Amino acid sequence: MSSKFLEELSNDYEKLFETEIRYDVIIYAGEEPNIKEIHAHSNILCIRSKYFRTAFSNEWAEKKDGKFILKKPNISPHLFDIILRFIYCGNIELKNLQGLDVLKLLIAVDELNIHQLISHIQEYLIKHQTEFLHQNPTGILETVYKHETFTDLWDFCLEKICEEPEILFNSDKFVNLKAPLLELLLKRDDLNMDEIEVWEGLLKWCFAQQNIDNDPTKWTKDGITKIERSLHRFIPLIRFYDIKPTDFFYKVYNYKDVLPQGLIHDLLEFHIVPDVKPKTNIEPSRKPNLNFKLDSTIIQSNHIPLFASWIDRKDSSHYNNKNVPHDFKLLYHSGRDGFDAASFHRNCDNKGATIFVAKIQGSTQLIGGYNPLDWNGNCDWKATKDSFQFNFTDGKNTSTAKLGYVKKPGHAICCYYDQGPQMGGFLCYGNNNWENDDVNAEYYPDIGIPNISNTPSFTVENYEVFQVIKK
Repeated sequence: MSSKFLEELSNDYEKLFETEIRYDVIIYAGEEPNIKEIHAHSNILCIRSKYFRTAFSNEWAEKKDGKFILKKPNISPHLFDIILRFIYCGNIELKNLQGLDVLKLLIAVDELNIHQLISHIQEYLIKHQTEFLHQNPTGILETVYKHETFTDLWDFCLEKICEEPEILFNSDKFVNLKAPLLELLLKRDDLNMDEIEVWEGLLKWCFAQQNIDNDPTKWTKDGITKIERSLHRFIPLIRFYDIKPTDFFYKVYNYKDVLPQGLIHDLLEFHIVPDVKPKTNIEPSRKPNLNFKLDSTIIQSNHIPLFASWIDRKDSSHYNNKNVPHDFKLLYHSGRDGFDAASFHRNCDNKGATIFVAKIQGSTQLIGGYNPLDWNGNCDWKATKDSFQFNFTDGKNTSTAKLGYVKKPGHAICCYYDQGPQMGGFLCYGNNNWENDDVNAEYYPDIGIPNISNTPSFTVENYEVFQVIKK
């Protein structure tokens, strides 16, 4: 019974806010030309927030005609309205906000000392709006870093970037990252990158800071000094001994003029002289914090949580590398097993649910699909409502993914003994020439897989098939 009374009380307070009866606070929220005047009640605000108790104290208070005046240009009217409705009636609705707006709301409630909402909004961002991190990873990381109370979100952002470094390192704004944050990331043992990629990312960042060409043959003495100073604090954080000899020669040794000469000597000795051990204490190799070992030459570990989320029809970031509920066992690799249809069926028939991924020749594009049934049979259409096709316009960047679930379940999967996988009109002929027929649009949404109308057939460099096993 008490819950009913609480609901009535909440509704009454919401009516008080909306009707503005006997208000004594005028809040000017937002900036020109979008300033909005909002009316509220000082007693309610003060009870619910220490910020307002201070704001309406004798030291701070600005009054006009007996009403408190508060100007908050840094909080939009829409977000302020959401905050005030929570203060009045204890309810908050976040699902209609985009990720960056939720982050702005979190910053606002932190400023207004509404502690009850800080953990709630962080939890919501982590569970439901993780794609916001892709939009401006540099700015978001720096924003979260500045707020000591955002501990859960900070830990999440760090772990997410370490799992999927391309979110940050492939961003156009990566070079704007503040040095302390870059240093913090390079210290991480779980940064999921090859060490040569870490080194190249650091160089890109340094060249941008100093506005210097990346060709060392064009550097002046002054330019060499600037790069040396910019690199100095980061050199101990690079695991140079984990860089392969070829990459060392072409991508590290070229920059010997800005690296400590003792380090260059030791690295040359390590790579040239057999059985030589590093002479100094070195950082251990980076070990990504993954709960599985991925057997693939086409996809990376960060694709797996995405596939699992799609399979279970969850938000695209519902799973991470620590909680994927499926195992992905490599059944077939065209480079290893051959492109012929017989090899595909020999390895993939009667294995239950599978997902296949193909790399289009001459590009970084990855395409594929999920078959929740099996591949055995001949001239056999199989019905399911759970199959889907996908397309990564850039396979190295999971944010470029497009997904399409089957529209006509009766034509979801087709099995022929003399061809590879077929879903709708998207098919493999049993070699590396693939086709996406116009009819596919009847069965699956158009997600940008090359279509017969503009690409009669296309060549696949390699493709892999994974068995999907529920843990």
